[in-house]
Amino acid sequence: MIPTLPIMETFYSIQGEGFYQGHAAFFIRLAGCDVGCVWCDVKESWDAGQHKLRSIDSLLDEVKSSETEIVIITGGEPLMYDCSPLTTALQTAGYKTHLETSAAYALSGQWDWICVSPKKFKAPLDEVLAKANELKVVVYNKSDFDWALKHAAGVSEDCLLYLQPEWSKEKEMLPLMTDFIQKNPQWKLSLQIHKYMGVR
Repeated sequence: MIPTLPIMETFYSIQGEGFYQGHAAFFIRLAGCDVGCVWCDVKESWDAGQHKLRSIDSLLDEVKSSETEIVIITGGEPLMYDCSPLTTALQTAGYKTHLETSAAYALSGQWDWICVSPKKFKAPLDEVLAKANELKVVVYNKSDFDWALKHAAGVSEDCLLYLQPEWSKEKEMLPLMTDFIQKNPQWKLSLQIHKYMGVR
């Protein structure tokens, strides 16, 4: 049987967040998520049944039509599915595979970069957190700073630490985040530059 995955959308754009901010990247957004963040900006991705199943081959063909070196698998929550067939196909074709996950499900697939963004609504698995290259904590209110410190204790020494304001709370949270980062300089600021640019 040809492997398929429920896909909400695919697009070629600029990575707007984290360590690879500003890099060209092809995005594959898998449909399906039960984490349920109240501030999620892609809630239309939650119900996998509302989106078409696509074959790995068709996704790979679309990636090849871009000029990218980086393919970002996002969601939804990608780890609800076995990502191994997709990442194997992409890496075999010479692409770098990046994962954006809440780490609420077991890790599958072969990854060149793993960004974990832990959510309070469904706790991350310790074994996935430990493999993160990048920890990105969304700051929605003051309690998220303690949340960030708690999960930083679960990542490797080499993992990069980012705080990112939730878009609707950015003006309110940025002064608090600036103060926190100045006192905790191991953390860096991530801004969603794609939203400033008006792209996906």
